[in-house]
This record gives sequence, C-alpha cells and structure tokens, in this order.
Amino acid sequence: MNGPLIGIKVVEFGTLIAAPFAARLMAEFGADVIKIEQPGSGDPLRKWRKLHQGTSLWWYLQSRNKRSIAVDLKTPEGVEIARELATSADVIIENFRPGGLEKLGLGWETLSALNPNLTMVRISGYGQTGPYRDQPGFGAIGEAMGGLRYTTGDVDSPPARAGISIGDSLASLHGVIGALMSLLRVKTGQGRGQVVDVSLYESVFNLMESLVPEYDLMGHVRTRTGGALPGIAPSNTYPTADGGYVVIAGNSDAIFKRLMRVIDRIDLADDPALAQNDGRVAQVEMLDAAISTWTQSHPIAEVLEKLAAADVPSSKIYSVADIVTDPHYLARDMILETSLPGDIKVKMPGITPKLSETPGGVRWPGPMLGEHTESVLADMGYDGKDVQHLRRSGVIQ
Repeated sequence: MNGPLIGIKVVEFGTLIAAPFAARLMAEFGADVIKIEQPGSGDPLRKWRKLHQGTSLWWYLQSRNKRSIAVDLKTPEGVEIARELATSADVIIENFRPGGLEKLGLGWETLSALNPNLTMVRISGYGQTGPYRDQPGFGAIGEAMGGLRYTTGDVDSPPARAGISIGDSLASLHGVIGALMSLLRVKTGQGRGQVVDVSLYESVFNLMESLVPEYDLMGHVRTRTGGALPGIAPSNTYPTADGGYVVIAGNSDAIFKRLMRVIDRIDLADDPALAQNDGRVAQVEMLDAAISTWTQSHPIAEVLEKLAAADVPSSKIYSVADIVTDPHYLARDMILETSLPGDIKVKMPGITPKLSETPGGVRWPGPMLGEHTESVLADMGYDGKDVQHLRRSGVIQ
C-alpha cells in the first residue's frame, strides 16, 4: 500500500462513531492507526446493530486497517502506555467529553509539551469552549441543534432523521480536514502542532447553506419540504406507474426545455415566463403536476431511459440491494469484498476519494479486541516479561 499517509502515526482514543470514523479514513490512506480500547469490553460499537458471531458488522467496517491495543486507562501503567504512544504520534483523535483526557493526565497541555509537533483532533458535542461544553452530545443532538432536523422530512410530518448518523460522520470529515491542515503546517516547517476543535452541531451547521442570511435579511425560516428543492424548479421526487419513485433535477434553463419536450409539453418548453428559474419557481406546483402526470403513466425503467436519452439528470432512489449490483458502483470499486474471522466473505463499501498516484485501500477488517497489543508494545520497546507482567496485572489484554 502506498497511501499518502504512510509514515503518519495516529492514536485513537475514540468510541462509537465520530472519532473512530475519522481515524478509519486516515487508516484507509496509509496512516498507522492504533486504537486504544478498554480491556474486556472494548469499543461499544462492537455490539451495535447487526452482529455476526457476536461482533458488529459495523465494527468490521469502521475499524478496518486499525491496530487494536487493549489498555486499562484507569491504571497508572495504562496511562503511561498511552502517554508513551502519544509522544511518538503525529495525530491523536479523541471524542471524550471536554476535560476527559485531562482527568487522565493526557490533556493537550501535557502531551504537547512532550511532543510539540502533535496534532490533537478533539470531537465533542458542543466544542471545547462555550456554555454547553460540558453537556453530553451525540450525533442526533448535533443534527437537531445544527438545523438539519428542522429541514428534514415531509411538510406535514414531524422532523425526521436522515437515516444514518450523519451528524457524527460530518464531524469526522471536519476532523480529518483539520488534521490534514495541521499536519501540512507541521510537515512544511510552518509551525508546531495544534488542537483541532470539532463540535457535532457546528459540523452540521457548516452545511446549512444560506440558512442564516435568508433569515436575517428576509425573515425566511427554512423548514421541511419533503423531496422538493425550494426556490429551484423543477426539482423533486415523482411517482411512476409501477409504484417507484424517480428524482428529476430539471432546474437549469436548458435542461428544463429538454425535460418539457420529453414529457410532451412543448408549450411549457417554449413559454417565455418559464425560461428562467425565478419564473419557474412562481409556477412550481403546476410544473410538478405536469411532470408527475407523465411519470405516473410510465414504469420507472422507461422514465429513466427517456430522461437519460434527453440528457436530463435523474435517478431512481437506490436501496442497498440496488447499490451492491449497480454496474457503476462495481466499475468504480465501490463494493469490495473482505474476509471476516472464519474466512467468511462479506461485501463492504470501497474507498473514497480516488487518488490516482497514492490510492487508499483495505488491508484488514476491524481487529479483535487487543489483537495488536503485544506487537504495539514490542514496537515501543516492551519485552516479553514486561508484557506478561502487564497482562497478569490486568493493565492490558
């Protein structure tokens, strides 16, 4: 593997989603990620959602390419191991509640004094400062506070969940971006390491487009709109004759004209009042009704075929069954096969983004708890007797 992060050492003090996903992304592109887990139980994600022979399938995906070291941070010896790892790391990724690492003697001031080039990614519900910093926060809370939940769902329904833990994942992406910016600064000699302070709610809020200026200047409050794209027309989800749904984005001026010709509405294609977006928005209900009348008279395969022939952006709404057999997913290596313990084959998502010279890859799925404890300690200079003593003492697993 020749990923761009080869030679970068990452120590993960993370559980569940946000910090572990950030560390996974770095591991996929070559970083040596050492995940510190609690002996006996490990990351709770090991028992989340669908289990295969007692271990979560999500775990095998979330922790691929990582090395697991089981160390009890409630013991002085365990804290010392963690401190030694931190002094040789390029990046630490953690999602304790603010102050959690400090209580263990592993806070930023302590570790950066030992390792001035260290970057510490700190992911929390509300950030390291502010009046809410000490409150517990999960991804769902970040989605609510960040404005996403208020805009998600049908017009006449309660606010809806996106279907995945998107708040956590957005925080992970911001954490990786911050880590790479900090690493660039260190590796190019522009300065020392720094804290990357990522909050769940701010990571969601950062994607909320023009939400704030729309409210500030116009008093407009974005709310739930179902499958429509308010202010841009036509763009919606439309039913088909065989009970399917198709998403059609006919909202550029040229595409709109092509779409209207496909649905045999030349009158609308040539209407000067509909030539630009603002005119179409004023008559969006009429346009959606015209498109729906057409889609409802054809099966989804025919709808998609005709729209593709006219170069109109469209798609059916994919289920996972559609995804794993789709020729484009397969051609792009976005469905990979790996082996679980017992040589059980399983499909997993591929690697993104695609780098032409130093692509990422999957070396192994999520490890067993403490699978790499001995090898990591050996790398640190611990001999066999030291390891046996630590294991008998319950410091490691």
